[in-house]
Amino acid sequence: MGTLILVTGGARSGKSAYALARAEAVSTDRYFLATCPVTDAEMGQRIDRHRREREGRGWVSCEEETALAARIAALAGPGVVLVDCLTLWVNNLLFQAERHGEVFDEPAMRQEIGRLLAAASSYPGTVVLVSNEVGMGIVPDNQLARHYRDLVGTGNRLIAAAADEVVLVSCGLPLFLKQARPGGM
Repeated sequence: MGTLILVTGGARSGKSAYALARAEAVSTDRYFLATCPVTDAEMGQRIDRHRREREGRGWVSCEEETALAARIAALAGPGVVLVDCLTLWVNNLLFQAERHGEVFDEPAMRQEIGRLLAAASSYPGTVVLVSNEVGMGIVPDNQLARHYRDLVGTGNRLIAAAADEVVLVSCGLPLFLKQARPGGM
């Protein structure tokens, strides 16, 4: 049974840098699952910057926009898997459903989270998941944005409940919301 760590925070809070350092402290066998598709030139530059940040640090990088559970299940372990980030994963799942004329709703989100948690639990090492905290701002002005916010919030809550450790990064500082205790207490 593996260890599950959730790292969350706002945009540009330092959560990805914290997650990367935290994962590197766990193992030298490192897998990075990137969920961000290249949607425009600026996003491509961001992705390249993140790739360069990991260069020479022992990471095996994989692009995986939607099938995170299957990808984690296929990895050899033990080691550490870093998924960055779940908010883009939810976006990708919404987009994929729309493209197929389907609805990606709360039951579908719960099902995807269930698969992700099962894969993380079966992984013989550590899985670190990065997700934005999207529910601390204003209520979005349109139905799709509210739906997206709600799905991400549900996912974060379900993952946090199952995680061994939950870290909120704010202003570059890790705040430990949940820590594994010796003896499971």
